[in-house]
Amino acid sequence: MSTARDGTSTWKSDIAFALLAALLLLALNAHAGFPQLANPAGDNDSLLQLVEVRDLMGGQGWYDMHQYRMGPEGGFVMHWSRLLDAPLALAMLAASALTGSTALAEKTVQILWPALQFWLAVLFIIRAARAFAGAHAVLPAAVVGGAALYYIGIFSPGALDHHNIQLVLTLASLALLLEAPRHRPAALVAGIGATLTLAIGMESAPYAGTLGAVVALLFLARGDGERLIARDFGLGVAGVSALVFVTTIPLSSWGQAQCDTFSIVQFAVTGLAGGGLAAIASLKFANATGARRLMSLGLLTVGIAVFAALLFPQCLAAPYANLDPRLQQMWLGYIEEAQSIVQLVADDPARAVARFATPLVAIVLMALHLGHGGWRRQDSLVGALLVVAVVVSAWEVRGSTFSIAFAVIPLSAWIAKWRQRAAASPSSGSVLRMAAAWLISVNAIWSGAAEAASSAFDTDAPAIDASIDAPCNSKASFATLGTMAPTTVLAISNLGSPILAFTGHRVLAGPYHRNVAGNLLVFDALLGSDAAAKAIVESHHVGLVALCRGNTESRLFAAKAPDGFLAGLMHGQVPDWLEPVAGTAGSPLELYRVKSSS
Repeated sequence: MSTARDGTSTWKSDIAFALLAALLLLALNAHAGFPQLANPAGDNDSLLQLVEVRDLMGGQGWYDMHQYRMGPEGGFVMHWSRLLDAPLALAMLAASALTGSTALAEKTVQILWPALQFWLAVLFIIRAARAFAGAHAVLPAAVVGGAALYYIGIFSPGALDHHNIQLVLTLASLALLLEAPRHRPAALVAGIGATLTLAIGMESAPYAGTLGAVVALLFLARGDGERLIARDFGLGVAGVSALVFVTTIPLSSWGQAQCDTFSIVQFAVTGLAGGGLAAIASLKFANATGARRLMSLGLLTVGIAVFAALLFPQCLAAPYANLDPRLQQMWLGYIEEAQSIVQLVADDPARAVARFATPLVAIVLMALHLGHGGWRRQDSLVGALLVVAVVVSAWEVRGSTFSIAFAVIPLSAWIAKWRQRAAASPSSGSVLRMAAAWLISVNAIWSGAAEAASSAFDTDAPAIDASIDAPCNSKASFATLGTMAPTTVLAISNLGSPILAFTGHRVLAGPYHRNVAGNLLVFDALLGSDAAAKAIVESHHVGLVALCRGNTESRLFAAKAPDGFLAGLMHGQVPDWLEPVAGTAGSPLELYRVKSSS
């Protein structure tokens, strides 16, 4: 009974700690005036997520995932999930009913949704740190965790896309699995969370898969000590995967295999894995001895692998293996979150240090712990996730969002150890070591030091006027375009989502791998001759051309094709079938109207 009361008490204190961190973040953003709402800083995914929610609220079908205003006529089918659209739409409807204003409701949700995710992320980091290293790790987890989450930037006002909720669900699953030996329902809920993060977006598959693999391996090694945890986790995975399948995929598409979103492929794999694990953990003849567990789990693994290889071989290739070569070269290679560590070190070494320093320190700490203190159940869960996240981030830097968050847990344990030592044996040495542990664990310290060093060596870097919206990230840059009659706009892909979010127009290009036809059309128009651009404009009923000189994509295209249509516009060469829109010359977003006679 006392254990239950203690557990309730720790949850209350941890919730309060996390809430304090979230309120502090909210206060800082409020003091700044929520600038991210006016300048989303190129957050295309969050802007298109907002558009998708608006479309759903406007009557677009639950199963209809088309983005009709992007791509060629008819649009294209997005690979995102209604699992995120639903709570956002419900929140906006509730806020609209309370405020009487749809616009105010949108802003309210854009502010409160990321703040809610931040609170939950800090809470689960605290819970994980407590289970990993005890109560002394709670304060470091709250401070270092809050700073790390603030640094990675996916909890800023306006951040509606799937990245923050995927991290929250993964942290929740980790924390619950760490607590599962003491709290019976935790493993079931952890399985639910791991499946939901996968269903929302396939980029979290490595982490959901790692959690499942560690649960199975712990069951293999420990037998009855992990049997109920493995059974409940498997039931959570299998049950929710079936629920997601029937509620987000229309009956007519049940047999269609999609590798980049939840479909029959993911349902089959998660259903077999979760159901198989639950069955093995439930059947005595399959788990009575270590040898039987090894045989049973081995057969399950081989069965799933053979099943996937025979029925869905296309999904075993690299995610972008079949992408058009031109899109791989001119688009994918320049997406920041898709860059490898090699590209990042070459292009922005300061950012590479900021992204990889704390995860690598955390891995070293865990390796030292393995060498001196032995290995624990907690180390298996945290260590596996951390290593996998670092490997993923070396391939694509987006993985560092997860590795930075996971690193907080061993770093908090390290700080807690030196805090205890400094309190037990106060000395200048112990205090200095404690201070060093704090400083080394805070990601912003590494970021600031790396940027300072980079600036010191790069003395020729031009000064940037922050008052000028050179990349056209600000909502204000689209004000004139928003007042014009709806038409199709020819623009670079970086402008696709803002144009949809801030205006009533449609676009051909957008930074999404399924919009192949639309992106290739824009490549042909902007990189080709004036005549080629005119032919595409006429055949696809384009009414406006938008030019943002300061955007990196514009500069890339101009350098790639110095004699092309876009490069000519950037040099002031306006073809006779275009006319400048009055008042936009010299502005961040220059507009050109297609003459009706053409």
